[in-house]
Amino acid sequence: MDTTLRTDSFSSEALSAVSWASIAAGAVSAAALTLALLALGSGLGLSSISPWEGSGVSASTFKAAAGIYLVIVAVMSSAIGGYLAARLRTKWTGLHTNEVFFRDTAHGFVAWAFATVLSASVLAAAATHIVAGAAAGVGPAAAQGAQATQTAANPSQVFIDRLFRTDAAASPAAAGTGAAAPSQTAGNEAARAEVNRLWLSSFRENNDLAPADRTYVARLVASQTGIPQAEAEARVNSVITEAKAAADRARQGAAKLAFWMTAALLFGAFSASLAAVEGGQHRDGTWNERRLVPRAW
Repeated sequence: MDTTLRTDSFSSEALSAVSWASIAAGAVSAAALTLALLALGSGLGLSSISPWEGSGVSASTFKAAAGIYLVIVAVMSSAIGGYLAARLRTKWTGLHTNEVFFRDTAHGFVAWAFATVLSASVLAAAATHIVAGAAAGVGPAAAQGAQATQTAANPSQVFIDRLFRTDAAASPAAAGTGAAAPSQTAGNEAARAEVNRLWLSSFRENNDLAPADRTYVARLVASQTGIPQAEAEARVNSVITEAKAAADRARQGAAKLAFWMTAALLFGAFSASLAAVEGGQHRDGTWNERRLVPRAW
């Protein structure tokens, strides 16, 4: 049975069990290093992709590399923050080695938690500032193009555009008079808005488009594009399948991102606590004992 005690000339009861100054120092250091490494990762990521076909890494490779890099950033920054939190703490006296081990790991964990909240706050504040600045800068232009902006912001509009796609040369608007064009344009916009409402309602309830609604949408497409009813129904079915596939890909991507972030946070917490043990042993001059795990009481 190990009964090793830390005995010094001062009593540990006069000192706080938590050294907030060292925790703050470790947390700020970890947050700063996280931001620096994320900036580096952004540069490396943008350098590895390309809009040209056959150039740059694939999307799957990029996502996997980004997830692994996120974990590495969490481990490195958390380890440094945890080490500093324990290395800079006040020396505790008259304590059992198990208690010292627990306090060091607790310092590392608290420093990691503080750094995580601090980094998230900084990133959220930066994103809010960028969005607010962009909105203020484009205010006059946005007042004129509000409808176009709303259309671009809605992902379902891409699939609605595919539904109502026509041959410009054979379009009735191109062949008609100039007075008829505005009326047809208004009718087309009304049909698009109605289809969008039906689409969003069915997706929001996690249901397929009802057969009656599907037939009605096909009639709208046929009337607006001039294609036969059978071809319009086939187009509606095809576009709905494409929209579901795109939504499923987005769901999978969001789930993978959540898993990578969870893994990064867990690895960061573990590395911060483990590094804090090293920092505490360096602080007390007991690192040569190599006792990272305490023995039984």
